[in-house]
Amino acid sequence: MPKTIKITRGLDIPLQGEAVQDLRQAPRSKVYAVKPPDFHGLTPKMVVKEGDKVKVGSPLFFDKYREQVLFTSPVSGTFTELIRGEKRRILEVRIEADATDDYVDFGSADPSALSPDEIRQKLLKSGLWPAIRQRPYDIVASPDQTPKSIFVSAFNSAPLGPDMDFVVKGNEASFQKGLDVLQKLTEGDVHLSVHAQKTKSAAFLEARGVKVHHFSGPHPAGNIGIQIHHIDAVNKGEVVWHVDVHNLIIIGRLFEQGIYDPRRIVALTGSEVLKPAYYQLISGARIDSFTPDNLRREPGLLLRHISGDALSGTRIEGDGFLGFYHGQITVIPEGNKPQFLGWIAPNFDKFSISRTFFSFLMPKKKYRHSTNVRSGERPFVITGLYERVLPMDILPMQLIKSIMINDIDKMEQLGIYEIAPEDFALCEYICPSKIEMQTIIREGLDVIYKEFA
Repeated sequence: MPKTIKITRGLDIPLQGEAVQDLRQAPRSKVYAVKPPDFHGLTPKMVVKEGDKVKVGSPLFFDKYREQVLFTSPVSGTFTELIRGEKRRILEVRIEADATDDYVDFGSADPSALSPDEIRQKLLKSGLWPAIRQRPYDIVASPDQTPKSIFVSAFNSAPLGPDMDFVVKGNEASFQKGLDVLQKLTEGDVHLSVHAQKTKSAAFLEARGVKVHHFSGPHPAGNIGIQIHHIDAVNKGEVVWHVDVHNLIIIGRLFEQGIYDPRRIVALTGSEVLKPAYYQLISGARIDSFTPDNLRREPGLLLRHISGDALSGTRIEGDGFLGFYHGQITVIPEGNKPQFLGWIAPNFDKFSISRTFFSFLMPKKKYRHSTNVRSGERPFVITGLYERVLPMDILPMQLIKSIMINDIDKMEQLGIYEIAPEDFALCEYICPSKIEMQTIIREGLDVIYKEFA
């Protein structure tokens, strides 16, 4: 039996709305979007102008400070609109899709016959380089660096997270081809993490050319940052890369077929979804192309649409677009209604990590969780709660405080290089002080990046 890394600290939030293993074909969206904010730290410079025709794989924009990193169109169509936010920041590049797709031909290739530089160039030209992210800083990997190792997580432990065994079904060959690509990009190891009890797919358990690690325990066991910490921790001056399963399959298709084929299987989840299921769609699709008839509609009910999971996903509108790194859409109620007596009232329909509510008497119950935070920000005091849900050998409260006072030396000593905002999502969820920890972590990473990168 392989050795299992047991995660004992963490929390599985029992939400209603897990997707059943029923794969549906989502209707083709009329509009698709690539969203620069998905790629933190990116300053986009446009290549196309409004009205230009594009193919799948045609460049849309590039990174101002790393011009070789291109971002390409997921569909054939016409570039119709540039959505800007404050200070004219580009938020969305929208493409009006044609009825069928025409692909840029990048040429199929066997990764084993290519040099690392040739593989880098193929990924850069196709627009798939942004699929590779790095620690530290939690940004798109630098093509000028060579990582000490590369990580892939083959299971998702986030609330209502998609079943990766189901996602990879039918895409086993592309997944292995993607792993073959990663092996050429590092002089170290490619690490593949599976769940000791739940992972059954041979594509993961029998993957070739990688080190397979078995994990067990509650969320955040599936977070790539937790796995890196327990397998090959990041120290100052070191770099590791990671790729999610969805994008690794797309990378594999690039080398198999010679085209950028951004189809992915996405889980539509949440208590407000009538029939949670899996949908095959194209990256960047507008979610109202397949969600409206499958959502709960009640008088006065407002919905929170999230690209990603409920803890660390990105809030979008009902006509918003799927994020580049997301394989899940979550829909839950907005917390727009005050409750009489608040948390003081006895209640069997609320979940709590403590014994504030009676949820501890019903460990198998699933909850219809809203976005209500039940109070405002309070004094930030030592409680010892955060250590219960963060399975890393760092001091979460002290790290957060060092970021808040902009103490760079302390940030380094307390482990800033290992983490990403998602690693603190559970700490934020249980925080009695209602501190927005993920935002603070991102600010700290930005400070360190500007100081040393």
